[in-house]
Amino acid sequence: MDTVAVKRALECDTIETGGFALRPDTLQQIQAAYEKRGIIILTDPDGSGERIRRFLTERFPNAGQAFVPKKDALAPDDVGIEQAKPEAIRAALARVRHHEYSPEPVFSVADLRDNGLSGGPDASHKRDLLGAELGIGYGTAKKFLRRLNTYGITREEFEHALKKL
Repeated sequence: MDTVAVKRALECDTIETGGFALRPDTLQQIQAAYEKRGIIILTDPDGSGERIRRFLTERFPNAGQAFVPKKDALAPDDVGIEQAKPEAIRAALARVRHHEYSPEPVFSVADLRDNGLSGGPDASHKRDLLGAELGIGYGTAKKFLRRLNTYGITREEFEHALKKL
């Protein structure tokens, strides 16, 4: 159903992982697409989706990363891409991020703490909102900091997104 939801949003090719139990032929298909055209990883905004994303990112480090915010992928009894509206999927794909390894991180733990993104009662919610605004998804404080520093977020983008909150 995730493929149906994505194809409602735009015309594209998809490869379904079938969950975390990726079959060897599925990995070969992903590898071929990665080498020939590049791939974008779009998974459910939940724990299982994050494990699949991590698994795929280890194997395909130059893959694009797209994140649909959890609030845009909720149904009464489920969370996933299949519940997302076409505009949420298009918005996520319009803000694809790539890992950009730089020797010196732009952001530190102090940036999270000073902006209420860690250590406070609303920190998790604020990271969720900011992650949606920046197109980097939700994460624990540690994961969020890593995404800020590896997805090429600039100080200006960060501050602009904070103001929107």
